Amino acid sequence: MSRNIRNDKKSLIPRLRDMAMETWTYISNDVWHDTRRNWKVNTIKTINLSVRCFLDGDLQSRACALTYRTLLAVVPALALIFAIGRGFGFQDVLERELIHYFPAQATALETAFGFVDSYLQQTSGGVFLGVGIVFLLWTLISLLSSVENAFNHIWQIPKGRTFWRKVSDYTTIFIILPVMMIMASGISLFMTTSLKSIFAPSLVQPALPILFDGIGLIITWLFFAGTYILIPNSKIKFKNAILAGVIVGTAYQILQWLFVSGQMYVAKYNAIYGSFSFLPLFMIWIQFVWLITLIGAVICYSSQNINEFNFGDNIRNISIRYRRQISVVVMTIVAQRFAKRLPALSLSEISQKYNIPINIVTPTVNRLYSVGLISYVLSSDKKDDTTRVQPAVDVSVLSVTDMLQALDRAGDSHFIPNFSARYNEVLKIYDHISDAMEREGKEIKLTSIDID
Repeated sequence: MSRNIRNDKKSLIPRLRDMAMETWTYISNDVWHDTRRNWKVNTIKTINLSVRCFLDGDLQSRACALTYRTLLAVVPALALIFAIGRGFGFQDVLERELIHYFPAQATALETAFGFVDSYLQQTSGGVFLGVGIVFLLWTLISLLSSVENAFNHIWQIPKGRTFWRKVSDYTTIFIILPVMMIMASGISLFMTTSLKSIFAPSLVQPALPILFDGIGLIITWLFFAGTYILIPNSKIKFKNAILAGVIVGTAYQILQWLFVSGQMYVAKYNAIYGSFSFLPLFMIWIQFVWLITLIGAVICYSSQNINEFNFGDNIRNISIRYRRQISVVVMTIVAQRFAKRLPALSLSEISQKYNIPINIVTPTVNRLYSVGLISYVLSSDKKDDTTRVQPAVDVSVLSVTDMLQALDRAGDSHFIPNFSARYNEVLKIYDHISDAMEREGKEIKLTSIDID
């Protein structure tokens, strides 16, 4: 009997080990081959993606670039906000609100306030006024343009806002921002006064910190959600933006708490940097803030297009032959729907209707667009602003050879000195094979291929 128990224990350990390995393999890799659409699979994909993004070198390098841009723009940005606030007599309120929103960087902000006062004094008149305003606006527009480019890269949006739209949108943001901060301060004061007038002070006083912390957390969620909706040059669904906003807003508050509570443990930085001890901590804080902000953008993107990351490893290692085959299929779909007078499809509709992963449809369509075979169009329905695709050439005469030649010959070539002369025999064989393939497809029109 005891021998059987020992044998069962010995057999149980390998089974548990195998189950753990299978679970880990599914969570870390195989989940991206699971095309089911339920909350369990989507949750695992979102967690998997968040961890990958945190370790992603490209995301961290973009966070580093945005950190540099932020350091360059922090004084001009505060100068613009304070110039507006000073005009209405609310500069002190703005300073208090900034320290309230960024308690981890109170020392850095106080130093920046001194820089801002000097900046505003120097730009108050003379020729430097015009130059200062131009530099100020350029710095701010450059920062927000970098943020938009980072978000557009995550959302795989090939085209951003126009320059003049950037100028108008970004300037509006920096004009509205101080007004919103002043309003937030006024609302907090109004709520405090109202609650004290309704309830006894002994009941209200202990609850106020909890209440305002909760309101501050909700405002942080909405701020990040608004960022994910407004900055990318695309249509973002609110439910996906608020999901990312809640995750990133909570992470941001935790980061604030860690930096505030960790100030007492940085005495060594004071000994090394002296009065500039806040600078490395400020840079580290900005780096982490931008990193979690970009991770939130990826979470927002993935929750709206969770299947975008399916078969990710396979697509990264896709063969040239398979990529060409998919290009022919996608172009044939677009051409035949146009020839049959069927409605144009969006990228996600092509993916869902024809069972092609969206993360291969998107680069394929972008490639076909870059060589002039496909154009992006908007729906005739004014309520639907989804971008769709249709042919940019006459599909009645477009053959398989014409399409492949357009893809093959796009880009630079014949730039290596003496390449053709040195490898003439090899290139003759290659051209002979290519010509034979092109002759086969010359008479085959895309609209004549049966894909249904």
